[in-house]
Amino acid sequence: MGIFSMLRRDDSATSMARDAMHEARRGGASDRPSSGGAIDRMVDTVRDIGLDGKLTYSSAVEVARRAQRGRARRRPELAVRRIIRSHRRGVTAGGFLTGLGGVVTLPLLLPTNVLEFYIQSTRMVGAIAAVRGHDLEDPEIRIRVLAALVGEESGEVLRSIGLGPITGAAARTVASRLPASPQSEIVSAVGSRLLKRFGLRSARLFGKAIPGLGAVLGAISDRRQLNRIAKAAKASFPPVG
Repeated sequence: MGIFSMLRRDDSATSMARDAMHEARRGGASDRPSSGGAIDRMVDTVRDIGLDGKLTYSSAVEVARRAQRGRARRRPELAVRRIIRSHRRGVTAGGFLTGLGGVVTLPLLLPTNVLEFYIQSTRMVGAIAAVRGHDLEDPEIRIRVLAALVGEESGEVLRSIGLGPITGAAARTVASRLPASPQSEIVSAVGSRLLKRFGLRSARLFGKAIPGLGAVLGAISDRRQLNRIAKAAKASFPPVG
């Protein structure tokens, strides 16, 4: 688990994730968290590391490029399947490791797992978008990547800031009418939903967090959640051209 190990060594990232979860438990995720809060900072970090990479952690564009090698060069959907498969393995392993020690280690590992899961998910969504011809430097595409992280709720989140499905030139017209700071709005909307979901998951794990069983539950939960995100990504980013 390269990213899991990297984040464990990054005290500031781990502390930020822990603060975000505390903020969610205090009610910060019940509506929209305040701008500049821990949840907002976590979503910003997820977006930047997941799409642009950090240290030895590959960017979404690099992942897309590797997935398109060989037969996938002319078969984009094969590259998409490769991307989903590799990230599914990563988050499954992360979920398993998080619950392996039961209640003894779960409070320490869960915040890191939350951050690690969404960084990997962001990179997966970005790589899918890149394979299908979308520009990850486009601010609107980066907003849509974040929206895909909430799975089936992505359309609702995008509509809340005035964006519908990608429809070529029409999408650009809608984007020109967005509020001055759509990034902050999408960060707040996405952040509140992400922490709610992991709050529910952590409650379930604490209820059954004995060594071994907690690991299996964590792996299954993260795997299922990633599958929902992958489905939203494929729907959100149709092939260009």
